[in-house]
Amino acid sequence: MSSTEEPELFYIAYDAFLADVQTVARQVGSGGWTPDFIIGIGRGGLVPAVYISHQLKLPMLSIDHSSKVPGFADELLGKVAAKSAAGVKLLFVDDINDSGGTIDYIRHLLRDNGCDQDNLRFAVLMNNSRSRQTVDYWASMIDRDSDKRWFVFPWESVGANDDIVEEALSVPERLS
Repeated sequence: MSSTEEPELFYIAYDAFLADVQTVARQVGSGGWTPDFIIGIGRGGLVPAVYISHQLKLPMLSIDHSSKVPGFADELLGKVAAKSAAGVKLLFVDDINDSGGTIDYIRHLLRDNGCDQDNLRFAVLMNNSRSRQTVDYWASMIDRDSDKRWFVFPWESVGANDDIVEEALSVPERLS
């Protein structure tokens, strides 16, 4: 795909989103590991985390990683790492594990702040089989080597089409 070519936008229907949330919640609920908190990773993981939190009847916290405000998410992740070290089980939720960059950043920062890895899990609605990072729970799998669509989740679909295209074009390595 050339940088001037528009990406293929794939709008995820609300019913499909809801089915994915329920799939992830069932996976978490049927395993032997039960989180004490659901943690939504902002921005894309906040909506799925709220739904999963309600589905599992668990409290939710949020970490705003997408704002790129220096130190903001880092300070909160330090507090979350301390909770984990004290025995609190944490399920981080995001919309998609694409390159793995977000999950890698969070795992690294948690590890540097003494997080107990046994008390930590990650869940996404969509998982890229080629990601640099693995997750524990997911609803659907894609392969970025062959699937170059830009996925637009229901909460993103209220944005202007030009803004969605601009965001997609800002990460050309995912689309080419």
